Amino acid sequence: MKRTSIPLSERKNLVIESPIRKLVPYADAAKRADIKVYHLNIGQPDIETVPAMRQAYSRPPEIIAYGPSQGLPELREKFVEYYQRHGLNLSMDNIYVTSGGSEAIIFSLMAVTSPGDEIIIPEPYYANYNGFVAMSGAKIVPVTSRIEDGFHLPKIEEFEKAVGPKTKAIMFSNPGNPSGAVFSRERLQELVAFARRHDLFIISDEVYREFTYEGRTAISIMEFEGIEENAVMVDSVSKRYSACGARIGTLVSRNQEVLDLVLRFAQARLCPPTVDQIAVAAAVNNSDAYLEQVRFEYKARRDFMVKRLQAIDGVRVSSPEGAFYIIAELPVEDTEAFAVWLLRDFQLDGETLMVAPAQGFYASPDLGKKQIRLAYVLTRDKLERALRILKAALASYTQKSRV
Repeated sequence: MKRTSIPLSERKNLVIESPIRKLVPYADAAKRADIKVYHLNIGQPDIETVPAMRQAYSRPPEIIAYGPSQGLPELREKFVEYYQRHGLNLSMDNIYVTSGGSEAIIFSLMAVTSPGDEIIIPEPYYANYNGFVAMSGAKIVPVTSRIEDGFHLPKIEEFEKAVGPKTKAIMFSNPGNPSGAVFSRERLQELVAFARRHDLFIISDEVYREFTYEGRTAISIMEFEGIEENAVMVDSVSKRYSACGARIGTLVSRNQEVLDLVLRFAQARLCPPTVDQIAVAAAVNNSDAYLEQVRFEYKARRDFMVKRLQAIDGVRVSSPEGAFYIIAELPVEDTEAFAVWLLRDFQLDGETLMVAPAQGFYASPDLGKKQIRLAYVLTRDKLERALRILKAALASYTQKSRV
């Protein structure tokens, strides 16, 4: 049968392949060859989902019916209590439940930007922002953070250089994915003043707020005064409760016009998944002990990863302050070629490693080519094995490159 010659959407040129998932075919081929692959490429924790959620799934309602487009009232009330415990005074009307944090970001972008608008995003950033922004028809304007500075927010002068007549919003994640940086209140205050000065929206992705280390605290954009009409917060339970498949997030704002428009988008997709909302409602304010244990485990994994990576010749890392990712700079010219070689041509005792090349987390050409993102989402014995593989692979690869 003849294939259609009807051209596809121009978005095909705007949405790049995910650096987190694009090498999956190579990993699948390695597994078919009976090679064990350690996945440090994706933020899928190996920690058990919070017990309260798992128990709730065992007691589903007799009829799994549609719910309100903005989310079940009982869950939104639970989130009011949760955010109150984090110092945020919000009402149920400020909180919409979404199908994961991804939908919250898409709805936010669609609400505050029009095709052709520009969004300033500190890079490196969560790679899926590329796709979300492309869906909205907007364009990313990057400002670059550096490994030497722990990937903290660039100076406000860099944001001033990036702003233009089409700039509509700033977006970032805090704690950062892929960097693990936790932004200070002082730098965020500067960004808030910048947004007010230029009348910009701020979309703050705060899905890793529970995972910070060394006494650092993730400061929410919703804490700042004078920015109420500009601020949109995105949240999710995926990583917090190790429930990535549940697809429950929140979009939070005090701007009623934004919320009214978001509700129209939400009505078009009917409602978030009812059973998952019921399960999350059981866990939101019943998981402090679980979260403390998980936070302790991630910090231990982070400490282990940083120490082992720093011991590998030619590797440079910045110790993350939050989330569960780390960016490592390797002594290679192109980490995507190295990542493919790892899966296709290298194994140590029948095992190999999958990483995420970091170039896909940058918008600026050629940045990140020597970097990878690693997710410390496996047990420490598996992380130890994975880093032994990485050390041996780098020694072999760099030797091969000299020949």
